[in-house]
Parts: sequence; C-alpha cells; structure tokens
Amino acid sequence: MTTALDGLTGPAIELAEHWTAHNYHPLPVVIASGEGAWVTDVDGRRYLDCLAGYSALNFGHRHPDLIAAAHAQLDRVTLTSRAFLHDQFGPFCQELATLCGKDLVLPMNTGAEAVETAIKVARKWGYKVKGVPDGQATIVVAADNFHGRTTTIISFSTDPDARADYGPYTPGFRIVPYGDLAALADAIDDTTVAVLIEPIQGEAGVLVPPPDYLPGVRELCTASNVLFVADEVQSGLGRTGATFACGDVVPDVYVLGKALGGGIVPVSAIAANRDVLGVLRPGEHGSTFGGNPLACAVARAVIALLGTGQPQANARLVGAYLHERLNTLVGHGLTAVRGRGLWAGIDIDPALMTGRQACEALLTHGVLAKDTHGSTLRLAPPLLVTEGDVDVAVDALTAVLKG
Repeated sequence: MTTALDGLTGPAIELAEHWTAHNYHPLPVVIASGEGAWVTDVDGRRYLDCLAGYSALNFGHRHPDLIAAAHAQLDRVTLTSRAFLHDQFGPFCQELATLCGKDLVLPMNTGAEAVETAIKVARKWGYKVKGVPDGQATIVVAADNFHGRTTTIISFSTDPDARADYGPYTPGFRIVPYGDLAALADAIDDTTVAVLIEPIQGEAGVLVPPPDYLPGVRELCTASNVLFVADEVQSGLGRTGATFACGDVVPDVYVLGKALGGGIVPVSAIAANRDVLGVLRPGEHGSTFGGNPLACAVARAVIALLGTGQPQANARLVGAYLHERLNTLVGHGLTAVRGRGLWAGIDIDPALMTGRQACEALLTHGVLAKDTHGSTLRLAPPLLVTEGDVDVAVDALTAVLKG
C-alpha cells in the first residue's frame, strides 16, 4: 500500500494546515471512517490503527454496544449540568466505584481534568485530614511523567517540549526518578500529601517499572500517611491485560479517562474512598459537562464490556503474541521492546531512522503508529485485535526495518 497526497487527501491536509494552530504534527493521512481496529481514509485506503487514540479507543472504532448506548441516550437527554441529577448519573457512579473497589466517584471530562481533580483533592485532604499547614502541601511525582497539558501539570513535567515557555510554574511538586524507591522515600516528609505516578509510563516509551516498585510505593505511602494516586488514564481499563495496570496493588485514588468514553465522548473520573473524596463540599469543585447523561450512558456500556473480562483476556493473549513477534526483531533493527498486554514501546536503532520516519514508512504499509522521543514507537492497538492483525503490523514493521 502507498499513500499519496493527490485525490482528496492533499486538499484536506492543506485546509487543516492553513486553519489550524500547529500544536500537532500529524501523519499525512485523513481518516474518514473506522470500524473495529481498522480505519479508511478519504481516498478509500485502509489502515490498521495501532495507536487507538492513545488508548481512548481500547474497544475499537464504533463498537456496536457503545454506539447503541450513545444513540439511545441522544434520543433522550444529553446535558443537564450538575445543578440537576439525571437517571444515568447514579448508576454510572455506582458501577464505576464498584469496578474500582472504591466508595465514591467524581466524574470529569478529560484526563487532565481528572489529574487536576486528584491534585486538588489530595491537597485538601492533606490540610483537612493529615493536618499539613495551609499552603505547604507537596506532591511527589516521577521524572519523564505525562499527566496532561494544564499549567499546573506541566509545572512538574521534565519534557522541555511540554514545559518550555509556559512559566511561571505552579510550586508544590518534587520530582524523583521513576522506579527508584529510595529516592521516593527521601522525597517524602511531613508536608507530603500524595505520590502521583503512572503505573506504566506511556509517553516516556511504555516504561514498565521494576516488579517491587508499585508494592513499594504502596508501602511507603501507607507508612507515611500519604495518598497513593495512580494515573491510569492511558494504562487502565484493559490495556495491560488487567482492568488496572496497578494489578493487585490498590492505590488510594484511581485517575481514569480516555477509554472510559469509548472513543465517543470525553469521560474521566477519579475514584477513592469516602475518607478521601469526602473532603469536598458543594461549590468547592465542579464541571458543567462532567458526568453528563451522554457521557454516563457510554461509560456504563464501557464498564459492562469490562465486566465480561473479554477485553482484558484478549489483551493478555494477543498481547503475548505481539511481544513474542516483536522480540524476534531485537538485534534486527530494534534495540529493545517493552510493555505489557497490548501495549509496546519499541526502540528502533537510531542509525536506521527516527521514530517519525518509521511511522511515515509504516503508513505506506497500511499501519498507523505514533513515535515518541527520538527513535521510539508506541504500539497500542484496540483490545479486540486478532493475531492476524498483529501479523499485519509486525510484518509491516519488519519490512520497514529492512528498508
């Protein structure tokens, strides 16, 4: 397969380039439709989607159960604001809280909003429950993190592209190396209200921490009376082969988003027990669209899919096949493969090409992927892919690496 900028593709790209702020550098493809793990561009070319909207499309494009839930709700009511209740709200909160094993849920819209919510709740908990002096709360985070794009969040980013030229920055954060328990222990003191980490760092290249890291974080937080906040916006809801990437380690606060909206609407939330989320009172935090009827209806259908266990099982089984095939390319154009389930970070020999060049080459073979940081690619196809789909992706990568 080859891509071309003639037909409808070229004019569509030119239109977007002319009228859009250049905060992204998209691949030269213009998608017109999608179903399952495959999309079709405006000129009729088909591609295997190995990004899945950064995990927002865990259940594929236009999953019939999710589309049906959206259609049914569109015919009834789509927004009430939080000034009023609606009939989808209580059931959604109950079902998500049960999925997380927590008492309460606070719905928002985007992942960044959910992270901001977790930060605010952790600080308020620190002042009201732990007794940290007002204005002195600190939160420990990991280097190479990605938690969103708001001013507060980029204040503790170590990525110059995300952080540069947006100061002054929000204080109150301490950055330690990811996976380093000793450094984490040294950073915690009486002012620390939370440790905020990704169980697997996606933007950094799908970095999986040492096996003792998450249990160690849990132990340190418990011993120090500090909240363990797990940002599972990308890693959660089936991506790794389990409902949550934290696995058996239970954080105090789950931060969820992306896949919760089924690729249809932005839905995010934090889930925690009553002793944490109970610090909020009416008027102290909110969102007009957070927990709207359409979002709740779709998210309830997502939770029902996860309740079957099928997406998680497929992520484990097909994910194992993906990693098995990718590992055969180490030493043959790849220098490393990392990840878990249907999530892989692959490092291409930089002497061969950059990550961007690899993605452009994969595009010509009918595969959509995304680079990050030099010669690293992320592969995160929808959780419904088959071994045959994996063969398409890895065969294309093999051809690209051979030149």
